[in-house]
Amino acid sequence: MDILWAPWRAKYISETSKVKQDECLFCRVIKEENDEQNYIVYRGKHAFIILNAFPYNTAHVMVVPYRHVPSVELLSNDEALDIFTLSTIAIRAIRDIYAPDGFNIGVNIGRVAGAGIESHIHVHIVPRWNGDSNFMPVIFNTKVMPETLSDTFKKLNTKVNEIMKKPSRSE
Repeated sequence: MDILWAPWRAKYISETSKVKQDECLFCRVIKEENDEQNYIVYRGKHAFIILNAFPYNTAHVMVVPYRHVPSVELLSNDEALDIFTLSTIAIRAIRDIYAPDGFNIGVNIGRVAGAGIESHIHVHIVPRWNGDSNFMPVIFNTKVMPETLSDTFKKLNTKVNEIMKKPSRSE
């Protein structure tokens, strides 16, 4: 069995478990007008794409409904469709820019399943490359990220907006 170690996330996990937030992070950022500062890559009708501020890999994004619900079965059909549509657009943009060899896509429902923000459902999209795991996280508790979140935001924001302006295949 292979194990994916991500010790650099321990700080995030310990901090979020100690802090009782008065307002959900996702609910807070969607109210604000500064998408670049909050790394909101794109706002759809029922959901938005946001960079993960504690990424497993470069271009790790999340697709989040605007409505604050803790689980997928509570989503409306329109919300679920928008989340899936934005997920496919995010994957397309990441493929075009970064050419990953694959993706991990997942939804963590509940804290025991790994949800850092358990009260607001979100889909993780993590690009993966052959050999993207190395000795640095295990030996030095350090993750090597080849570009800043700001640079990743600019690339993905530009690409997603370019994709969204193109007519869909069904039009």
